[in-house]
Formats: sequence, structure tokens, C-alpha cells
Amino acid sequence: MKSVGKEQDVKRMKELVRILNEASRVYYQGQDEIMPNYKYDKLYDELCALEERTGITMSASPTVHVGYETISELPKEPHIAPMLSLGKTKEVSELETWIGSEKGLLSLKLDGLSVILTYENGRLTKALTRGNGETGEVITNNARTFVNIPGRILFEGTLVIRGEALILYSDFEELNARLADVSERYKNPRNLCSGSVRQLNNEITAARRVHFYVYHVIQTAPEQSFATKKEELDWLAEMGFDIVPYKEVTRENISEQVGKFAEEVVSCDLPSDGLVVTFNDIEYSASLGRTAKYPKDSLAFKWRDELADTTLREIEWSASRTGLINPVAIFDPVELEGTTVSRASVHNVSILKELKLGIGDTVSVYKANMIIPQIYENKTKKNNCVIPSQCPVCGGTAEQVQENGSVVLMCRNPECYAKKIKSFSHFVSRDAMNIDGLSDATLEKLINMQILHSVLDLFTLDRHREELVEMEGFGEKSYENLIQSVEAARDVPAANVLYSLGIRGIGLSTARLITKNFPFRLTEFKTLTQDDLTGIDGIGEVLAGSFVEYFADRKNDELIRRLQDILRIQYPAVEKEQKLQGKTFVITGSLVHFENRNQCKKKIEELGGKVTGSVSTKTDYLVNNDVTSMSAKNKKAKELQIPILTEEELMALLDQ
Repeated sequence: MKSVGKEQDVKRMKELVRILNEASRVYYQGQDEIMPNYKYDKLYDELCALEERTGITMSASPTVHVGYETISELPKEPHIAPMLSLGKTKEVSELETWIGSEKGLLSLKLDGLSVILTYENGRLTKALTRGNGETGEVITNNARTFVNIPGRILFEGTLVIRGEALILYSDFEELNARLADVSERYKNPRNLCSGSVRQLNNEITAARRVHFYVYHVIQTAPEQSFATKKEELDWLAEMGFDIVPYKEVTRENISEQVGKFAEEVVSCDLPSDGLVVTFNDIEYSASLGRTAKYPKDSLAFKWRDELADTTLREIEWSASRTGLINPVAIFDPVELEGTTVSRASVHNVSILKELKLGIGDTVSVYKANMIIPQIYENKTKKNNCVIPSQCPVCGGTAEQVQENGSVVLMCRNPECYAKKIKSFSHFVSRDAMNIDGLSDATLEKLINMQILHSVLDLFTLDRHREELVEMEGFGEKSYENLIQSVEAARDVPAANVLYSLGIRGIGLSTARLITKNFPFRLTEFKTLTQDDLTGIDGIGEVLAGSFVEYFADRKNDELIRRLQDILRIQYPAVEKEQKLQGKTFVITGSLVHFENRNQCKKKIEELGGKVTGSVSTKTDYLVNNDVTSMSAKNKKAKELQIPILTEEELMALLDQ
């Protein structure tokens, strides 16, 4: 019979397994994280201690699972070897004990998405995500757009390598700077990278400037062998790959080298969340084997974040263009990682409640990965913060609503002043209408002066010359430059106009996809249905619904009609007859007439068709030269009564 204590331990273990697995699911799918890293680590360590104490491990425990099943529509394939995670520590002394008398390499633990590349006779033939560690998603076409990987190398035979796909901090900041509304900006490079790498349309991946840094050879030709990890990495560099930054270490100098990395990481452009030490001797490493989850030849070191205690003085509620009202913690200034910080985003109401924040609380703050200010813990938990029921900007009703598994605060007033200012700011931003000379402060003045009521009023600013010239901080020259910029903005690509409208979730890349697939006049977009939009790779039900809802609104309809008359909109040219418009294909098996599947895919897409990786009810044709094959795709096509075309039959269809 179980003791009461053990029953409580098992109950807590089940709760921890549920919480941690949900956090992992969100993390591995590149969605907004539901808890900071420090909290995950704390709960994970608690679970490990309970498992050791009770001798019980739940079958779904993250201590025995490597990753989480993905849910995208990308095709999946098994890895040739399990893609394991790493054991971890935050103590330099443990690194010294672990390395013992061996020599090792200490490298950055890059914070992106693990990707496995396969080269056959020098050509990149396959790219897989880590997935759940046993099976990954096929992202070959996306990988070919990575900024820095070679498409061909001087190597015969098979080469399989593992590395990290990531987005540089500098590129991340530039991408965020294009989004005028702070609330719409990406939270961190890893989330943006994960979403970029797993796109169904590689045009989006290419626009995000994804890089790849290799750190491991999984398989190579027998004649290409290495005695040390250093030789392996240096050879990969000679092949044209960017390799993970590393330092050679021993027990005697590993503490010093950790310190050097800690200094360098503050200004490093590569996102990282720690370090990895691995044995340099490859034969010795191989002899160590692995556990169910970890290889025994490597150990991760996670930064022990610099913490500082301070006093919470205020929760500032920041309204956005989309209506979200985000809590921001304001506290007494403290020094962290060489800079002074006095504010940190709390992200949403759920996290605010979980931290039990109150004015006057003593809170510990840190910089996540030495970059982003966060609250580590609340030591006093006064829990006296009042969540407003009114928007702090317009005074309209503010409601707590469920969104993506979290509670957020939303302003329900469509005429909210914050929405108005930020809508104007978004409309004139570089990736939208690109009108220079209109900062948020200037827009606010123009709104207060009753000059701006609608974005349409931007195109009649020349009627207010006298008021603008006399406005504080402006003048004759500023007025002339502004009017010239407004006039130049009339000549604008359709995608930029679509983006400028501020349709929730529709970024510039998505706007380009829509205008490319539907080169309509602006007033014709209201004819599109959700099915039309979800037929575009990379657009799901949520984005499609947001788009359709916007164009169904009567107020928006009037705005669009007026913009159509005011602007000189440039529409994408239809290069070829779109005879395959609306048709979805799946290509499988070997090809004879086309050099590869990508070439076949390109031909179909040129004629308006779409190519996906798996057979479904939306598939119109399966292309397979072996019509009698008993493959899963052939079976599925026959079950759904989907025509199976040989390559010759496909070419006849293309030439019709």
C-alpha cells in the first residue's frame, strides 16, 4: 500500500509531466512560449528529483522523451539515427569534473532549430528537422534558401550532418523594425526561425534570412574518417560550411574559456542559450554510448543568469493597434549584464497572475540569454495588481479573453486612440506606404489638430500647409519633404497596400503571397473566400478568416474603394496562362523527364498549380511513374479516388 507521501509525489509528477509536455509542444512548434526557460528548468529538475526519490518514471515523462510530435502538413521521414538532446548543468565545477583528464571542445549552444542535411555525391538532397527525435519533417526546399549553406560540395558519396538553423540577432532586429506596431513584433529569434524553417512556401523562408551552423557529422564515406572532433569541424569548414564557434579545453582551462565565451556572447550576432562541451577524441566518444535521452560524450552548460533584486513600482498597460493591452513591469533601475534596465514585458494577464505581482513587491530580474529583460521570480507576492476593465488610452471596455492558451486583455473600442495612432504609424511605415516624416509624435499632433481622421486624410495634407508649417518642430522644409513623400507613396505595389491595411496576422510576406496568387484590383479582394486563401501554401484557416472578415466589413469596403481611386497600384504581372490554377499535386517516386522533383514542382507552380507533400482530400493528382506501387501515397490516392498520373501523362496535361 502506497504511503500518503508517495501518493502526493506521484500526483505531483503527473502534474509536472503535463505542464512540461505542453511547454515542450509549444517550444518545438515555434509558437509563443508559455513559460520562460528558467521556470521550465526548475520544474524539470523537480520532476527528476521526484523520479529518483520514488523510483517511478511516467511513460510520457519528458525525462525519457527527446522532442514533441509536430503538427504541420510537411511530410515526415525517420532519422538514420536518433536526434538526442543533451544533459545539462549550470555549474562550471561540474564541467571540470565531467571532462576529467580528457581533451574537449567547448562551443556555443546555438538557439535555433536543429536541422539534418544530407548530401549525395556533393549535392544537397534532403533536409529534416529534428521533430520528435526519431522522425523529422522534410524541409529540403526551405533549406535550399538558407543564406550560407553550399548547394554543392566537392565530396563523393553520402554525407549527413547536423547543425542549427537560426536567424541572426541583426536580421531579427531588422525584421522587427519593419513592424510599426510593437505588439506584432516577434518575441525572439528562435520562434521566428522555427516558423520560418517550417513554412510550406519557401519564398517566406528566403525572406527571413535563415543561417545554418554545423556542429556534427552523422554519416560520411568510410574513407573519410576523423580522429578528433576538431578535425571533423575544420574539414566541414573546408567544405564551405559555417561551423559552430568553439575553443579547445581541458580540465585546467575550461573555467577560463567559459568566462571568455561569457564576455563574447554579449556582442555576438548568433543567438545562443549556453555552451556545449564534447570530448575531442571521436573513438573515445563512440565508446561511451548513450542513455535513452542523452549521448554520454557531450554536456550542455546553461548560463547562470545574473540576477538582481529590485522593487516593482508600476504595471504599465500598453495598448496596441490590434487592441491587445500588454502589461509591462516598471521597477527601480538595476545593472544587468553591463546595462541599466528598468522595465520588462510581462507578456499577458496569465503570467501576471501566475507571478502574483503587486506594487511594492521585491522581484528578481534577469536578462534571458543575456539579452531580454525578464522577471525571474516575485519574492513577496503582494498580488495586488488590478487588471483594468477600461482601456488606459480611450477608456473603452477592456475584456480578458482566451487567446492561444493564455488570458490576454483586449480593448473593445474600435475608435480607440491608441489603435488610431498605431494604425496610422503602421500605414506609413517602410514596408507599407513608406511615407517619411511622420513619427508617432507628429501623427499624434495631427490627430489632435483634427487634421487626420482617416488614413485617407494623409493624401490631402497639402490643404493644411499653413497649419503644418507653423506646427512646433516642423517648418517649410519639413512640409515640402512630407508632401513629396506622400506623392511618391501613390505609386505602390499591391502587396504593400494590402499590408498597410493592418489586417490581423497579414504580414508583408503573406500579402505578397496573396497578390502573387490573386493579382486582383484592391476592390476585388472581397470576392476571395477562405477556401481560396487556404489553397495558398503558407496560409491557414486563421489568417484566411482574418482576411475575409476584414474585407466583409462595410467601413473597410469604403476605405478600400477610396484608396483604389487615390493610389497608382502596381499589380503583379501574370506571366503565363494559369491553366492549373486551383489544382493540387503530390509528386512521389523517381522521375525521368524532369531532373528532380523540384524542377517538376516549379513547372506546375508556373502554371498556377500547387504541390504538397502528402495526399489528402484536397489533392487533385498524384504523380508517380509506378502506378501499381503499393506505397502509402498510392494506397491513399486510390482510397480517395484521386487520379495517379505517370510523368508522361503529367507532361501531356502541362502541354494542353
